Amino acid sequence: MNQTFTKQEKIRFKHVDFAGIVFYPRFLEMLNDLVEDWFEEALKRPFSKIHETNGIPTVDLKVQFKKAVRLGETLTKKLWVIKLGVASVTCGFLFEDEQGKTCMEGEVTLVNVAIAEDRNNIKAEPFNEEMKNKISSFII
Repeated sequence: MNQTFTKQEKIRFKHVDFAGIVFYPRFLEMLNDLVEDWFEEALKRPFSKIHETNGIPTVDLKVQFKKAVRLGETLTKKLWVIKLGVASVTCGFLFEDEQGKTCMEGEVTLVNVAIAEDRNNIKAEPFNEEMKNKISSFII
């Protein structure tokens, strides 16, 4: 059964600018939090473990900001898989306000990498079968 990973986030003072709306880089931090939560909660591969020997960097990001979000509002953040490659995954994402209106949407591509002990040599590493199966359940 294919599914969407969903989380809610309340907009706090730390997210907004002087006008009282979310400062756009904070949306990207919220997106990264969503990806990190997806890996930990749904894929059972927390970043704290991944980053001991590997990484999962963002290599491509497409974002459209559709609507301002204000202090005190709650966003519903959704993530799903568009494409699963050998060592990469492209996810779609959507942030909606309390009325279901789109505030931000786009795509993010992540690559599973192996990192050498000296941290200087980084190369793509295929997902193992278990991880591919877990990620596949989010293909829409």
